[in-house]
Amino acid sequence: MGFTSPSWVPQLPCDPPDTIPISQFMLDDAYGRCPLKESRNPFTCGLSGKTYTAVEMVDRVDYLARALSKEFGWQPNAGMEWDKVIGIFALNTVDSMTLAYAVHRLSGVATPANAAYSASELEFQLKSSGAKALFTCIPLLETSLQAAKAVGIPNNRVYILEMPKEFSGNKSVPFKTVGQLIEAGGKLPELEPLKWDKGQGARQTAYLCYSSGTSGLPKGVMISHHNVIANVMQIAAFEKPTRDQRPGNGSEVALGLLPLSHIYGLVVIAQASTWRGDGCIILPKFELQSYLQAIQTHKIATLYLVPPIIIGMAKNQPACSKFDLSSVESVFTGAAPLGAETAEELQGLYPSWKIRQGYGLTETSTVVCSSAETDIWFGSSGSLLPGITAKIMSIDGVEIEGYDQPGELVVQSPSVVLGYLNNDQANKETFLADTDGKGRWMRTGDEAVIRKAPSGYEHVFIVDRIKELIKVKGLQVAPAELEAHLLTHPSVADCAVIPVPDDAAGEVPKAFVVKAASVGLEENDRMVARDICKHVESHKARHKWLKGGVEFLDVIPKSPSGKILRRLLRDKEKEARRKKGAKL
Repeated sequence: MGFTSPSWVPQLPCDPPDTIPISQFMLDDAYGRCPLKESRNPFTCGLSGKTYTAVEMVDRVDYLARALSKEFGWQPNAGMEWDKVIGIFALNTVDSMTLAYAVHRLSGVATPANAAYSASELEFQLKSSGAKALFTCIPLLETSLQAAKAVGIPNNRVYILEMPKEFSGNKSVPFKTVGQLIEAGGKLPELEPLKWDKGQGARQTAYLCYSSGTSGLPKGVMISHHNVIANVMQIAAFEKPTRDQRPGNGSEVALGLLPLSHIYGLVVIAQASTWRGDGCIILPKFELQSYLQAIQTHKIATLYLVPPIIIGMAKNQPACSKFDLSSVESVFTGAAPLGAETAEELQGLYPSWKIRQGYGLTETSTVVCSSAETDIWFGSSGSLLPGITAKIMSIDGVEIEGYDQPGELVVQSPSVVLGYLNNDQANKETFLADTDGKGRWMRTGDEAVIRKAPSGYEHVFIVDRIKELIKVKGLQVAPAELEAHLLTHPSVADCAVIPVPDDAAGEVPKAFVVKAASVGLEENDRMVARDICKHVESHKARHKWLKGGVEFLDVIPKSPSGKILRRLLRDKEKEARRKKGAKL
């Protein structure tokens, strides 16, 4: 059976094409995108103002593909995609997608790496992916060269994506830049057209993105051209009813701040947005002043954010109030849960904003469900996109068909990826067989419930990661629920909750807390911790009390997308208990 999208959601206008690469789908009017000549400039640097039109981007991709073909000896229709892998380890730039599409034009694979990686982490990804070249930027060059050397990538296979001078300075470096390659490519002969077989787009990897999961080494997620094309079409269909009500072609100016190495930034912002004709204002990293200035200068209408930025805005109103944010119409958040309390706080500050939340994974490239502008329910991750079927499965593997009954979320979609690179065990655990000819099923590892909204439509609520649920005397405690509640305490600026061992209960919750700036230096940590515990005890059931205690930290470890790195906190706790000789 399963749950599907609400009746108001339009179906896909056609099956996602599986005989073309992403680059052709994105840059050719023939496949349903907003006509190039009617589209806003796809990418504009929010700092320097550097930009180009959608038509100019088509030429830039073509010229860069010609240059890369000459540099590496790669031909569009010769060799396997795994012979043509390039690593991208850079902050966001206006040519990040130009590069990815140029590689796709050659039937190659782009593997974007997290810009926060250390040299050893980058080395792992380059080696695992088999990257033949590395594209980076000046601020990350030293780390790039260390990793490249370790995996045998020579310096003449390291290239630079140009950035505004605020990040790169005026110093010249002895490496070819993407701009130079594009200029050289304009003088080279045209490439032969791609000759793909039917279904090749569904079999062939376009992006190899690395997913850290909850433990172990990152896993290479093989995302096909068809996967991304399908999700772009799913997002566009879901958004169509509200887009059609806007003037002109319905396009808008959107924020491109989140890392394009992360699936949220890569698919939702850089591709789904620009395919609809939106303009994307690129920022290399989050810095409150430049972020606010970009909104004011470029009249940004949609802010694609993660919860830490939203929390930061709510807690830094004096700074935010100095800028004109009247252009903002909506906020879309994902990558980590946004608590209802936080959403309500932001709504109180900006009553006209539509605060939406979506849910997806690298393994579903990307969005599974999303809030519609006309059906917002705080705490919910919205309704399922067209072409997606979801099931809620009990711990015993029995399908749950009713509302408000938690279980593992399992999804079926044309955007479900090919699998993990060279990891048969993880593939067996995560991806289930196609039982009805509509595609494979993917176990998300997330606990969810389906609820009927006040609107009457079904919404998905993500409760927590199944592996992260705390089991207290057989009762489940969701860390995210406690974290959302803790953030309502005036002494808490940020927090994370993990399970710790307990002789009587098996496990109990422990909170790691970053104190708010309002907490005075003279205040005793023990008294503040006691007050925080009482805050929980006065609002939550006994099994949710912080029996594991409260520990204060300067910062909660998080990924760039805002996900709490609980495994680092668990490791910290284990080490502390080992030193004390406590039970691990």
